[in-house]
Amino acid sequence: MGGDSLAVFGCAGCGAVLTAAVSEVALPIHLADTHWEKLHPPLLEAGSYAVDPAPYGPPWQQWDEVGAREAAKRGHFARFGALSNGPSETVLLPPGDMRGTRLILERAGGYCMGIDGRDGPNLACLGCDLPVGTRMDDCGCWQVVRLVPQAVVRLPGPPERPVMGWAELLATGALWHRLSEYRDIPAGVALAQVVVAAGGAPVEVAPGPVAELLGRSLDALLPAGEGAKRLDLAGPGFGEPTADLVLVPVHPQTGDVWQPRTGAMPVPVDAALWAELAFPPHRTRLPVVGGLPAGVERDDPLPPHAWYPFQPSREAFRYTLARIPAVRKPWLRAIYEQGC
Repeated sequence: MGGDSLAVFGCAGCGAVLTAAVSEVALPIHLADTHWEKLHPPLLEAGSYAVDPAPYGPPWQQWDEVGAREAAKRGHFARFGALSNGPSETVLLPPGDMRGTRLILERAGGYCMGIDGRDGPNLACLGCDLPVGTRMDDCGCWQVVRLVPQAVVRLPGPPERPVMGWAELLATGALWHRLSEYRDIPAGVALAQVVVAAGGAPVEVAPGPVAELLGRSLDALLPAGEGAKRLDLAGPGFGEPTADLVLVPVHPQTGDVWQPRTGAMPVPVDAALWAELAFPPHRTRLPVVGGLPAGVERDDPLPPHAWYPFQPSREAFRYTLARIPAVRKPWLRAIYEQGC
């Protein structure tokens, strides 16, 4: 992904500059779900963009209108919401990286706190008035702009930032990001990937963070008994424990999956969620500097306990399974209908 230079997107109609210089990153996993009636931050970090290969935008069709064969051509292998007849390969950017556009007011419909993109492209080029993209920022929506691929061109930009290796990603803290409060979404995606990788067999989850994240859901979805496949973590700076299935990170810039050397089956996980599992934060009681006698420690309260056990996103779980051809197998279709 990416190239020798950063991308600057311009209007296909008049050539006007429409964006800041941006660097390509992997498609964010958080597209699989949102939290309803909550204002969301931008989906992407400033200075980055991603390409969504799936069709997006109106006109929309229901499953029964399209049929299973046509739905499969669009990457849907089970019923999951409406299917788009919009363009593929839309370019996703944070709204703050847009330049030289205006809002098309008659296409600015939304639910209650912003624009949800229901009417299609709502941003027009200031130079020639060509509709070039769709901005979304309503409650329940990630803040994002989707550029229409046929309406934009890539212009020359400054030199591309180099792709960071795993060691640099860990050392700089680049794997930890601001969307961690939505960890139920990548957890739902990971749960779907584990279920598919298990092939219907029981899964024995290694004790610790992985069990806390996925253990209860896997116990509910998969059978118990002999022949269980062991699930654990593996990855850069962490090691490769003996396991049949290993949760491994997806590179946030390239989308490449870290590959184990032990022969275990890799199960891709959002890099930020993986880092949280592999290197959980340690809370220590540190001596106060000044104000208290030497040796006296602070007595800060512990973080509040959750009101209910953690649950991976059911929407993200079903979103992911619906886009995997194996969901057409009877055993997996039954799990898909059950949810998580």
